[in-house]
Amino acid sequence: MSSQSTALSNGAKSVTGGQPDGNSDARVVYGDRLRFVPRNILVTGGAGFIASHVVERLVSRYPHYRVTVLDKLDYCSSLSNLAQVANRPNFKFIRGDIRSHDLVLYVLQEECIDTVLHFAACTHVDNSFTSSILFTENNVLGTHVLLECARQYGKVRRFIHVSTDEVYGGESNMETESSILAPTNPYACSKAAAEFICRGYVKSFGLPVIITRGNNVYGPHQFPDKLIPKSICLLAQRRPCFVHGSGEHARNFLYVEDAASAFDTILHCGETDEVYNVGSEIEKRNIDVVHDIIDLFGLSAEANRHIEFVKDRTLNDMRYRIDSSKLHALGWRPQVSWEEGLRRTKTWYCDPNNLKRWPNYLSGLVPHPSLTEEKH
Repeated sequence: MSSQSTALSNGAKSVTGGQPDGNSDARVVYGDRLRFVPRNILVTGGAGFIASHVVERLVSRYPHYRVTVLDKLDYCSSLSNLAQVANRPNFKFIRGDIRSHDLVLYVLQEECIDTVLHFAACTHVDNSFTSSILFTENNVLGTHVLLECARQYGKVRRFIHVSTDEVYGGESNMETESSILAPTNPYACSKAAAEFICRGYVKSFGLPVIITRGNNVYGPHQFPDKLIPKSICLLAQRRPCFVHGSGEHARNFLYVEDAASAFDTILHCGETDEVYNVGSEIEKRNIDVVHDIIDLFGLSAEANRHIEFVKDRTLNDMRYRIDSSKLHALGWRPQVSWEEGLRRTKTWYCDPNNLKRWPNYLSGLVPHPSLTEEKH
């Protein structure tokens, strides 16, 4: 494989590596680090929680990139999540389902896509126990369709598949990217299955895939059926927070702007055919998370009055611990403290105008949300 290098005005070097199909993989060298430079990016599920922050970051920071969002606008997503970039010339929104082969292939061709960030997925674990086939259809079949379209199109230089730390299972070991996958719930199983299909496309067809496995992410734009936004909304309505089981289950929490920064780093500096854990060292028991939120509302003196213990999930892993040192080596570290991230999140959800983007958000403020409830 040959390559050409040209000097840029800022001292960096542009490197173009020849590909077997005649296309080029544009990269830029900054110091001793080789950076991938996308041109036309497709973000699936871009109107959802984490992806919308990634889209905002890419569109705003890199005006020379063209970012296209493909999203079917499910109950937990909203065009309002993309309001800050909606009128930017380098942004485009397409409403559609990743399971539609003809649509996906058309978008790849029409928009000259060279990079895919695949966020679209069903993600709520509670829902996966009652609607597991829907999770397989969206997370497994949807990913397979996207991969097959990328293979047929033949011009994708980087395909980032967004997975989860839950594929490791709920043991207490510190998991690295080479740890054995041992998912325990239908959601995690669907994400693990999608990963294996990605692996097949890497080995069989040479598709340039990167897989990420992330901790729990929190912050603005998240539909309030998850612990942190749900608890904030409930307390704002003078209702008690729900705690599953004993509340002893622990999770590591990453603020959404730090998550977006991680994807920025992986997009530009990650290596294809690699896996990157995206995690935080902030581990909190669920009961402690709720107490911290209650404290933010100034209600800690009577905290027990504001907590309602409810039946646990069918299966609830005790904790997930992942080692993110591989990503740290690329230059990424979380910047937002737990206290600051929680404060920002509370401020956002306590503004009623922000909740209007989800007409059905009240359906999430129950102990165990279901897709049936969320559609009404």
